[in-house]
Amino acid sequence: MSSKQVAMVIDLNKCIGCQTCTVACKTQWTSGEGQEGMWWNTVATAPGKGTPKNWENMGGGFRNGKAQPGKLPKQTEFGDPWEFNFEEALFSGDQHATLGPVGEEPDWGTNWDEDIGAGEYPNSYFFYIPRICNHCTKPACMEACPRGAIFKRDEDGIVLINEDHCRGFRFCQEACPYKEIYYNTVSGTAQKCIFCLPRVEEGVATACSRQCPGRVRFLGFLDDKDGPIYKLVHEHKVALPLHPEYETQPNVFYIPPLAPPSFDDEGNPVDDKRIPIDYLISLFGPEVRQSIEKIKAEREKRKRGEPSELMDVLISRNWLDMFGPFTNQPQDVAKTLEERARG
Repeated sequence: MSSKQVAMVIDLNKCIGCQTCTVACKTQWTSGEGQEGMWWNTVATAPGKGTPKNWENMGGGFRNGKAQPGKLPKQTEFGDPWEFNFEEALFSGDQHATLGPVGEEPDWGTNWDEDIGAGEYPNSYFFYIPRICNHCTKPACMEACPRGAIFKRDEDGIVLINEDHCRGFRFCQEACPYKEIYYNTVSGTAQKCIFCLPRVEEGVATACSRQCPGRVRFLGFLDDKDGPIYKLVHEHKVALPLHPEYETQPNVFYIPPLAPPSFDDEGNPVDDKRIPIDYLISLFGPEVRQSIEKIKAEREKRKRGEPSELMDVLISRNWLDMFGPFTNQPQDVAKTLEERARG
């Protein structure tokens, strides 16, 4: 158990699926050799098969405190990296040329089922779920590694892989029920989200958080009673972990999605919930009912002109208030580090 735990809350009612967080993470952390097909941050469409394909059915985690067997995801289930015919499509002058992958036509990849959703018109629905490593309180990956290459930092609870110790056995991939660990075939080591550790150590918010145009992600420490994480998780109890039944105690939490009412055959709104509550329970557990009702009640208070701390936190008028202690500006930190290096 770490002495402190850094955590994230993701508001699914704000996410527009723009993938800015995905690109921010990709350009900062996975541009190296062997990382072409790695996406430490993804934004999946729910309901959907996700990344890797059908990851929710691949096992791992714990049940009643006992480790459960898991499946090792194939690279094709993550999706192979593709090369595109940019030159032909954009610069050849051929008006019939279209942009597409070179070689064999792929049949799966990250966000393959983006925006597909479920339900029938006019009551169809979908929402987006950004996912990163959960930096769990009880990491199944850490317990599964025979080399002791995976460890959890005491000072902030971030889970890391020591690649000097890793030998690529990939038991961690099998054990992780969220399938958030990748395998680098060039280095022969496991790799995953590091929660932007170099930034966090300098008091700077993660790249996925700072680059988000929708103010979707909150950062902070779970025990910081003045911070947004504590308020959303422990005080108002509206932020929930994804698949708590895996028993890894994730430290990435979600504000569950609301939705417009369903419509009857006459086109009139009815009380039926557009997103089936049973589906939301399958994702976030039975507490999702209370979470949704609390958010709706606080929203109604706001409409009546009454104060609501919960709504003030979720609306996030002041951008930096979302990041707890991680409010330093990257350019200021870079300047300080440069001056320090000069002596």
